[in-house]
Amino acid sequence: MLYDHIVIRYGEISTKGRNRNKFIDKLRKSVKRAIQDFPKATVKSERDRMYVLLNGEDGVEVAEKLKKVFGIQSLSPAIKVEKDIEKMKDAALELFTHLYKEGKTFKITGKRSDKTFELTTNDINQEFGGHLLKNVPGLKVDVRNPDINLQIEIRAEAAYLSAENIRGAAGLPVGSGGKAMLMLSGGIDSPVAGYLSMKRGLEVEGVHFASPPFTSERAKQKVIDLTEKLADVSGKMVLHIVPFTEIQRTIQKQVPENYTMTTTRRLMLRITDRLREQHGGLAIITGESLGQVASQTLESMYAINEVTSTPIIRPLIATDKTDIMEIAAKIDTLEISNLPYEDCCTVFVPSSPKTKPKLEKVQHYESYFDFEPLIEKAVSETETIIVIPGMSQKEEEDLF
Repeated sequence: MLYDHIVIRYGEISTKGRNRNKFIDKLRKSVKRAIQDFPKATVKSERDRMYVLLNGEDGVEVAEKLKKVFGIQSLSPAIKVEKDIEKMKDAALELFTHLYKEGKTFKITGKRSDKTFELTTNDINQEFGGHLLKNVPGLKVDVRNPDINLQIEIRAEAAYLSAENIRGAAGLPVGSGGKAMLMLSGGIDSPVAGYLSMKRGLEVEGVHFASPPFTSERAKQKVIDLTEKLADVSGKMVLHIVPFTEIQRTIQKQVPENYTMTTTRRLMLRITDRLREQHGGLAIITGESLGQVASQTLESMYAINEVTSTPIIRPLIATDKTDIMEIAAKIDTLEISNLPYEDCCTVFVPSSPKTKPKLEKVQHYESYFDFEPLIEKAVSETETIIVIPGMSQKEEEDLF
C-alpha cells in the first residue's frame, strides 16, 4: 500500500481549553470503534492531530469509515517520512507518480509546525516543486486550481505527505456531551433529530411506543432498522420499546377526542422521563418542527411540556420538511421511514386534533382518571435491546 497513515484533523475540539483531552479521548474511542474491522490499524492521538497507522490495511476503506465519525473536521491518507530532505523528495516523487496522469497541473502546499526545520514554508514549496518539475515531463504549475495539491506538513516527529483532504462529519465526538433519550417514531423527523443530537456529542438512547395489535411487528422492525442506521454513527445504540396499547385505549375512553393527542403526548413524555431517570439520561430529544403538525404548535408544546422539567432538545424546531428529508436521505433513513407501517401516533390520530390546546383543560380532563399505575406498568414492561449494525435481532435481544 502506498499510504501508511491517515492524518485526522480536529474541528471544534481545537477550540476547547483545559478539557480538550476529554474530547480527544472520546474521539479516539469513536475512531477505534469505526475501524474495528481493520485489526492491524492502530490509533495515536496528540493535542492537535490524531493518526491512524494503517500497518498494511487499505487506507481508502479506512478513510471511508472515518468520514462518518463526529469530531473529525477532515482527514488525509498520508505517507510518514523522516525529516530528511532527500528522503522526503523521494517520497514526494513516489506519491506524485502514483497520482499523476499526463497533462495534470499541481502545486505544493508546505506547512511547517516544527519551526526548527531547515526550510521555511516558501523554501519547501520551491524545493519540492522544482524537484517534481525536473522529474515529471510535461508537468505544469497551477497555484489557484491545481489537479493535484501535494501537501507537505513538517511536524516535530516527522514529515507527512498527502494529496487529498477528505471532509469529515465535523461536530463533537459522540458521548462527550452526556446522554439523552430520543423519542423515536417510525417517521422521517425523529431519526434526523437523533443524528443531529449525536453530532453535538450526545449519547442517544431511543424510546419507541408500540400499540399491538394496532401496530404490527413490521412497524417495530422498521424502528429497529432506523435505530441501526443511527447506530452506524456510534457503533451501537440502546432502544427501549414501550407497550402503549392499554394507555392509548384508556385515553380514547377518558379524554374528549380533540384532546386525545395532547394527552397522548403528555403521557409519552412522562414515560420517557421515567426511562431517562432509570438509565442516567439528562435530556429528552424530539423530532418536533414548529407548526408542522397539530401537536407541534407553540400552544401544544406548552401544554405537553408541562409534565416535566427535564430539558427538551428539539434540533429540528426551525427546519422545514424539505431540509429534514435531505438530511434523512443523506443518513439513509428516508427510505425506511417511508415504509407504510403505521406507528401508534398515526393509528390513533383524532379527526380534528386541537391545535391550540388549553393547559387547564387538558389537566381537567386527565384529573378524572389516575394514569400513574398504567405509566408504572408500561415502564416496568418496557423491552430494551441493544442494536448493533449487522447483528440479528435475536443476538441484539440476548445482549441485554
